[in-house]
Amino acid sequence: MTGRTIIMKFTIYGKNMHVSEGLKDILKKKFQKFDRYFDKETEIYATFSKDKNGQMLEVTIPLGKTILRAEEWSDDMKSSIEAVVDKLEGQLRKYKTKLQKRYANEAPKLIFDAFEDEEDAESVDVPKVVRTKKFAIKPMSVDEATMQMDLLEHDFFVFLNAETDDVNVVYRRHDGNFGLIEPTL
Repeated sequence: MTGRTIIMKFTIYGKNMHVSEGLKDILKKKFQKFDRYFDKETEIYATFSKDKNGQMLEVTIPLGKTILRAEEWSDDMKSSIEAVVDKLEGQLRKYKTKLQKRYANEAPKLIFDAFEDEEDAESVDVPKVVRTKKFAIKPMSVDEATMQMDLLEHDFFVFLNAETDDVNVVYRRHDGNFGLIEPTL
């Protein structure tokens, strides 16, 4: 640690479960490793949830124009916390250069000096857009869009919502259900 005092603001939710003070403390302790990366008063949103498939932790960290997000399912919430912390740290390392460029002319939300001794993963294996598809979208209902997605055996489908006249996306969720993404300004 650099001796700076960072005040990370945690908003912790429990979905279908009570989040104990002990679990909150474990989460906050594990996130202390991010003190060197984040500007003061970084907000961290954590949602602990349980269902018949196991336990999940989802963490979202808004950083101005960028949102870091990771989720992990496991049988043990402590394992989920470890995995989420590892994923977020990996994301920061992987996209260090792009994030530096993005925040070059702004008050930084990230402390890039903390990355100096670490390898820049961007030059190693960051996926690139290698194909662009263009297709006409036609108005349809959400039900029609989910059916079309199934027929194409895709995980998502972009369509023009006949009810709202907006471009929407339906997608298959991990639990087997569907999700709908609607744009807002």
